[in-house]
Amino acid sequence: MSLRRNLRIGIVASFLVSILLTAILAGAPGFALAQKAPPPEAARTLLLPRKIVSGERATLAVLDGNGRLTPDVTIQFSNGDTLKTDPTGRALFVAPLDPGVIFATMKGRPGRVSTVVLTPAEAAANSMEISAAPQAALVTDRFEVSGKGFCGDADSNQMKVGGLPALILASSPVSLVVLPPNELKLGPARVEITCGRNVAPPFQITFVELALEADSSPLKPGERRTLTVRVRGTSAKVAIEARNLDAKIAELAGGAVVKQSSSGGANNAAKFTLAGRARGSFSISVRLVPAVGSPRPPS
Repeated sequence: MSLRRNLRIGIVASFLVSILLTAILAGAPGFALAQKAPPPEAARTLLLPRKIVSGERATLAVLDGNGRLTPDVTIQFSNGDTLKTDPTGRALFVAPLDPGVIFATMKGRPGRVSTVVLTPAEAAANSMEISAAPQAALVTDRFEVSGKGFCGDADSNQMKVGGLPALILASSPVSLVVLPPNELKLGPARVEITCGRNVAPPFQITFVELALEADSSPLKPGERRTLTVRVRGTSAKVAIEARNLDAKIAELAGGAVVKQSSSGGANNAAKFTLAGRARGSFSISVRLVPAVGSPRPPS
């Protein structure tokens, strides 16, 4: 397996904007080696398929703080099972036999991630089906697809987005976590998925990017400032979430976490207002909130 070049994009001046973009990812043939894999202690994010199937294979992944797939990380499940991520930063495992919710944690890290164990009957399908996919997704961020008939071994799935191979990070027979191709253009893209002889009907996702426009100078007490997040790749309205990462410096109008719709149209954008509490550099993260629904046929 080879490693994929860092795609992390952030706007950092005297403020920080985190758009939750992923970085150096392993597992796709043809990607050139970018740099040495991160150590296990750098692990920060555990990716589990949203649902797995009793007794069937599934794949999880672990990312470091820069979004790089991280090998040698110990994962502990609430049923007592333990495993380690392989050199690609992922791990293939067999789902527990008992249906219900199960939790996973990274050894030495706080927090836990849940997944739902389905019965084989709940996941049964004669062919590959897509039940839910995002209407819009960031061109450089992972997205999820739900359905039936996928491969639990991530590399056994083949996905093309806009005619280019995408990288499957985590998978189960009913869920995929995917990173779009490097060269993907903004706008609507045809998505095709196969697993062996199983072939899903093609569908469409619109891929966008977010661009922040803001005064990066230190904020002053009582000063009000507008942050503009421009949406490129679609004229449709999309949901954007802003999160205040340093309430001591600034107050985000509407609360610590504010979600609003973009304006739509040719000048598609969302605006957020900050008020200074103390002099200093503020820190705000923004992300696209995906609208997940039934897959749209390609236009």
